[in-house]
Amino acid sequence: MKAKHQRLTLALLAVAAIVGAGLLALSALKDRAAFFYAPSDVTAQTLPLGKAVRLGGMVEAGSLKRAADGVTIHFVVTDGRATTPVTFTGIAPDLFKEKSGVVAEGEFRPDGSFVATNLLAKHDEKYMPPEIAGKMHETKTLAQ
Repeated sequence: MKAKHQRLTLALLAVAAIVGAGLLALSALKDRAAFFYAPSDVTAQTLPLGKAVRLGGMVEAGSLKRAADGVTIHFVVTDGRATTPVTFTGIAPDLFKEKSGVVAEGEFRPDGSFVATNLLAKHDEKYMPPEIAGKMHETKTLAQ
């Protein structure tokens, strides 16, 4: 076999191996992917019961209630068109508050409520960590 044919054969085998690895990875992730839903998506479709999903939207004003145990939180997520009640047990992120964005990871219950196992709080694009904001304020007062 000529060297040119050997290189071509190796290149084709490498491409086939890469395609095979990609297909294997996609098939393994198919059942593990957490899909993102908004409250209006949930009312328009059937509930994905028993599957790990993400629910995203804004925490409705006046809906945040803490249970007596100190770690359970009840709130409502809205996207402006529909709402979904959410229950979370655990320590919420510092940025989690009413009228702020949230992505809750968990699963839906048959009654349409959502039980979250993890909360991801979103902040606006103007967010600045308190340490940096404090240093910028000190710099401005020193420069004057």
